[in-house]
Amino acid sequence: MDRRLLTLALGMFALGTDSFVFGGILPSIAQYFHVSIGAAGQLITVYALTFALLAPTIAALAAGIPRKHLLLGGMGLFIVANIGTILSPNLGIALATRALAGVGAAMFSPTASGTGTMLVPPERRGFALSVIVAGLTTATALGTPLGAVIGGLADWRWTLAFVAALGVAGFAGVWALLPEVPLPPAISLGKRFAPLADSRVGLILATTVLAQIGTFIIYNYFAVVFDRATGGNANVLGGLLVLWGLAGTFSNLVAGRALDKIGPRKVVIFMLIAVMTIIVTMPWTSTHLASAAIAVFVWGVCCWGVLVPQQYRLVSLNPSMAAVLVGLNTSATYVGVSIAGVVGAAAIPVIGSHNLGYLASALVVLALVFSEVANWRVSAAGHAKCAKAAATV
Repeated sequence: MDRRLLTLALGMFALGTDSFVFGGILPSIAQYFHVSIGAAGQLITVYALTFALLAPTIAALAAGIPRKHLLLGGMGLFIVANIGTILSPNLGIALATRALAGVGAAMFSPTASGTGTMLVPPERRGFALSVIVAGLTTATALGTPLGAVIGGLADWRWTLAFVAALGVAGFAGVWALLPEVPLPPAISLGKRFAPLADSRVGLILATTVLAQIGTFIIYNYFAVVFDRATGGNANVLGGLLVLWGLAGTFSNLVAGRALDKIGPRKVVIFMLIAVMTIIVTMPWTSTHLASAAIAVFVWGVCCWGVLVPQQYRLVSLNPSMAAVLVGLNTSATYVGVSIAGVVGAAAIPVIGSHNLGYLASALVVLALVFSEVANWRVSAAGHAKCAKAAATV
């Protein structure tokens, strides 16, 4: 295995752990800052929204900066920001440091993906991307639950110290192992957002946003949604998070094979209906550990199973803009995560944390509606193109 790719994957592992670990430690953070669980949840919102908005922006504006410098700068800022959160005396300063962490992640993540493809021959670029993305998906299976267990056994600040240590390891690896690579072709900010003018792209991205809001209304507040099943035990909570992460890893393999057999539309329909069904029953399944474990696993498989076919649908619309379209889908994912933090915070005082599944499932249904409208627009455009081609013959 190429150590340079593993170094980039380690950096992505740190970013992924930081993205998802807060779902397991929010109650401790809320207690420490003497705020509600919903207010503490805005630490997730700020990080996700900053990452979503700045990832494409920085990729365009920093096109002339050497890749290694950008990677080191991004990871360095990420490390400092996490240390800043640990030392924050109040929630306001913690929110500011989370925004800085999001800036660092936005500098590192797209740069790592682009750099990885330039380190290997063209025929191995797909493999390089899979290794780097594996760092992100592995974080949900290993980094996040481990961080939750650390926070439960010691203190939430030790969880962020763990994240910062991962960042330090990634920084050292980039500094020691990564060579300078040629700058990629510059893609202007306007060109990066140009696909949004296509209503089909907008509808597919709206599907992603709504599906992620539905999922992360539950995940962002995981500790209080499943508190009856875990009994406040950090190890049990960590075990459920491991199950969710492993389910997502398994899902990526299954979804890819299903795409080849039945196509992206049917995969998305099946996954969204399954997610809706599982989430709407969580007020009951989250009461006992056995039923909660089953629900978490199925939910993890199906919510992660939406992402691959969504990317496939976008790339199929304009293969020449594949990298830009996948980047927009990633941003849409983090927009969904950030909105979920706000919606969940507003909903908990009204309906209670144990009933968030009702609201989340309604948003997943709305995602299914947008998905089908998008499919109708794609089909209509295809028929119009065929009719035009026939008329010119």
